[in-house]
Amino acid sequence: MTAIDGPRLAARSGKARQLVVFLHGYGADGNDLIDIGRVWQDVLPDAAFVSPHAPQPCAGAPHGRQWFALTFRMPNERWHGVQAARPALDAFLDAELQRQGLTDEALALVGFSQGTMMALHVGLRRKAAPGAIAGYSGLLVGPDGAPVTAMAAEITARPPVLLVHGDRDEVIPPQALDYSVQGLGALGVPTEFHLSHGVGHGIDGDGLRLGGDFLARILAPHA
Repeated sequence: MTAIDGPRLAARSGKARQLVVFLHGYGADGNDLIDIGRVWQDVLPDAAFVSPHAPQPCAGAPHGRQWFALTFRMPNERWHGVQAARPALDAFLDAELQRQGLTDEALALVGFSQGTMMALHVGLRRKAAPGAIAGYSGLLVGPDGAPVTAMAAEITARPPVLLVHGDRDEVIPPQALDYSVQGLGALGVPTEFHLSHGVGHGIDGDGLRLGGDFLARILAPHA
């Protein structure tokens, strides 16, 4: 799979003690989320931000990227997709942590939509637990028709998670929030959540504030 890279923001303080990695949604690219880093620099001045472009061109959006293809016709499509995309993202995270001289405990993964699926899948399977995961408008992906607990044997990390979802999401229904929170709870993953009223498939100001405050609180020991 193609190596991945994307736009970066240096730590405002001049010395990165935390690393926040944004994982964009289907059909977008790293430029879609990097500006969130500019918003969060006030509460995370010691964080470096990077927003990699997913490795595959997106058939459904010629100028965008995808972590994995979506046809909605194949069984276990999302499950096979997150598994196939994991090695490239893991390698990117390892390289970026080495670049910054940081360890996984100072790492936060922040996903949107398909990027949330990747953040949860990869973050819960890192050799060392990341500091935190925040996911917007996404879903905990597992094998179709299998209980979430079927994944318990392969989970190696249980970092704190925040999930935020719009109650008018027309792409990934808001019921996905309940499913994901319950599934993470069954896996022993500490999870906070918020349902954004009047919000579709996107992130509003309250969601941004909650995400920034969550990361600032969880990553504070690494400041």
